[in-house]
Amino acid sequence: MTRPPEASKSPTREAVARKEQLLRRFTVAEFWIHRTTAALMGTAIASAAFLYLPTLGELVGRRHLLVIVHEWSGIALPLPLLAGLLSRAFRADLTRLNRFTPHDRGWLRATLRYRPHLSGKFNAGQKMYAAVAAGAVLVMIGTGLIKWFPKLTPLFARTGATFVHDWLALLLGVLIGGHIWMASHDPEARRGLRTGFVTRSWARQHHALWEKNNPGDHRVDDDPAKDL
Repeated sequence: MTRPPEASKSPTREAVARKEQLLRRFTVAEFWIHRTTAALMGTAIASAAFLYLPTLGELVGRRHLLVIVHEWSGIALPLPLLAGLLSRAFRADLTRLNRFTPHDRGWLRATLRYRPHLSGKFNAGQKMYAAVAAGAVLVMIGTGLIKWFPKLTPLFARTGATFVHDWLALLLGVLIGGHIWMASHDPEARRGLRTGFVTRSWARQHHALWEKNNPGDHRVDDDPAKDL
């Protein structure tokens, strides 16, 4: 009898695909900056909702406590970002977010026409979101301080601060809701923030210029799907 041919010992395509190279996207410091900022922002928004909507306020009842939580969570919002300035990687990402380059303008034009376009580590939409959110937080803190210490400003300033604070809070809530909705549809992006690494194929698809300029600082994952 003839012996059956031995199975090939060379790795299959599936095995090769499972061992996909990962690129470092964020550091541990950046993870905690994002997580802490998100916790403070969530606390400020939730406490504002309980203060603004009577139906929700009745569920808690302790309005004075809600006011204290809202004030201090809001005033503490810049602290994680300020502490993050000690991280070189975070400072480098801030520089990237603050630079609007020609390929960002091309990305915006292509996106409005539903066409793909190359982007760096952060695309133009992410840069615009970061700029608007940062500016809104600063204005919210300023108008919040006017409401916190009403005796320091005249009536027209307090009235204007209340108007700006309330409507800007609504805009910021919509922006953050959109941010969470988009993140919920991209598990690889969430993995990148949670573990610090993304697959090279994802980076090539969504941030091709960044992927091209980062041949190193990677590891090989036996099963990328397990962290999704």
